[in-house]
Amino acid sequence: MTSLHLRPVQFVDTPIGHPDGNVARLAGGMQWFAAYEVIEGRARRTIPVADVATLGDRAARLHAAITSPRAALQLGDRTLRFDQPVVAGILNVTPDSFSDGGKHVDDPAAAAAAGIDMAAAGATLIDVGGESTRPGAAVVWEGDEIKRLVPVVERLARAGAIVSVDTRKAAVMEATLAAGAHIVNDVAALLWDDRALGVVARSGCPVVMMHSPDPKKGGHGDGGYANVLTDVFDWLEARIAAVVAGGVDRSRIIVDPGIGFGKTLAENLALLNGLSIFHGLGCPIMLGASRKRLIGALSNEAPFGQRLAGSLALAVKGAEAGVQILRVHDVAETVQAIRIWRGMRDQSLVGG
Repeated sequence: MTSLHLRPVQFVDTPIGHPDGNVARLAGGMQWFAAYEVIEGRARRTIPVADVATLGDRAARLHAAITSPRAALQLGDRTLRFDQPVVAGILNVTPDSFSDGGKHVDDPAAAAAAGIDMAAAGATLIDVGGESTRPGAAVVWEGDEIKRLVPVVERLARAGAIVSVDTRKAAVMEATLAAGAHIVNDVAALLWDDRALGVVARSGCPVVMMHSPDPKKGGHGDGGYANVLTDVFDWLEARIAAVVAGGVDRSRIIVDPGIGFGKTLAENLALLNGLSIFHGLGCPIMLGASRKRLIGALSNEAPFGQRLAGSLALAVKGAEAGVQILRVHDVAETVQAIRIWRGMRDQSLVGG
């Protein structure tokens, strides 16, 4: 049986002037839309929002998920809200990450200072990683990963930052949560380590679950997608159900479509153009496209350090699609771009 999917389309500048029921608010955020693309297998059609009630129970559930506000997360004395896009600054404490590996690996004080600078530049949270997940990267022993991360996490937490830790290992999750981290960001969606789900469930921490075609083998295999957009949606939908059944509160799950992990250029572009479909999962969305390979592929093979403009274009694309968290290397520039975008949205909402 072919499953039905809904993708919000026909975004409008303001709901003002539209009759009630003709537009809907996207996930309680800053975007409004007037129609759905209905996807059933290879068949696609567009319907007005007001007609979604004619499509049956699954469509009704998806519509409720797409339009329901995302609850804020209370993280100690800090609150992470999802009613507007926020920036997560990437802080790599690795010798070999694809973009900035080796910059902070041997100096936790300097690494933490860099994270604090990101927060001062407008990052709402700092995402700290101690193991590269680029294609072909070696697996880091959990003891080394803990040694890299804990001193940095402790300093950032003491400074008042919201800290997420980019790891797929249960022992690293336990150590960094004890050190003051607030969120686990797992590129393997709690599948690489058999203990990871239990650690997250017991701690009650929020978790970011990213799609990849084969998490147990590093996430960079061939996806073999029939339709990358709906295949990734279905995978995340099933994974959310499994993790909730394992004891994680659904309201504490964030999803990431996994740009660059086991996808071709065409598949990455399809995901970026279809991002709004993922609101049907009912969870906040994180987008990690900063400095990714697809930017180089579309711009004369620009190297990592020359992908700022492309990264900003993708960040604004994410904001337009209602993405709640933008995970980026270039914090100050992205924050400025999103502030300009938000200013234009604010003006359109008040009219004049």
